[in-house]
This record gives sequence, structure tokens and C-alpha cells, in this order.
Amino acid sequence: MANSPQAKKRIRRNNRRADVNTARVSRIRGFVKKVETACEAGDKAAAAEALKAAQPEMARGVARGVMHKNTVARKMSRLSKRVAAL
Repeated sequence: MANSPQAKKRIRRNNRRADVNTARVSRIRGFVKKVETACEAGDKAAAAEALKAAQPEMARGVARGVMHKNTVARKMSRLSKRVAAL
């Protein structure tokens, strides 16, 4: 249990940051899901458009530090490969 004022403030701050980061990751997942559903439907135009919207969101996640650079690179690569295969 935190006793010092600094430790208590740090706990409050960490909780706020965790909420923000959770929202960011969730938002990115939504963009990725749109690409995947368009791919499953076989709609190449919609999938390409969704991928175009998802890529900057994923890059922003890396810049904000909520996702690892290599993870995002791998996901982008796999998504673009799926869209290209349509």
C-alpha cells in the first residue's frame, strides 16, 4: 500500500494512463477488425480503404508507446498481404 503522497499520486496517474492506453489499443483493434471483415466478405475496395485508414492509427499507437514497433509492422504486413490476395 502506498504511504507517501508521491506514491499515491503515482497510482492515480498510472490508473489514468492505463485507461487512456486501453482506449487507444481498443480503437486500433476496431480499425483492424474493419479490414478483416472486409477481407472475409471478399470486398477488395472496402478492404483497401479500411487498410488505408488503419495504417496511420497503428503507427500512432507505436508513436504513443501503446504497441511495439515490430508487432505493428507484423500486423500491417499480414493485413496488406491479405488485401493484396483478394
